[in-house]
Amino acid sequence: MPGHALLGASPAAFWGLTLLLFGAAAIATGRALARHWRPLWQVVPYALLLAMGDRFLLFALYGGVLLSPSGYAAAAAVLLVLALLAYRLTLARRMVRQYPWLYESAGFWGWRARR
Repeated sequence: MPGHALLGASPAAFWGLTLLLFGAAAIATGRALARHWRPLWQVVPYALLLAMGDRFLLFALYGGVLLSPSGYAAAAAVLLVLALLAYRLTLARRMVRQYPWLYESAGFWGWRARR
């Protein structure tokens, strides 16, 4: 199977575990970091740690390859994107809600100074 060699596990197990379980954890991580005003760069190490956990559970539960560099990179990329999107969305909502006299919504992901 081409997906198995690239992801280090079956594609169904990879996407199911990565998106459902660890994707929810990445979204929760991004939201928590934004709610506590942490800097954006902190999303990266947390996403990399989540990808390590993802690789371990794929190995332990589904017989995947533990040390698959391409599988780890794919999981880290997916989890990083989800965490970054959750961080930005939460931060944009928080800026507009917490400082309504200073900022107004500028689309789904941003804010701008009030005129």
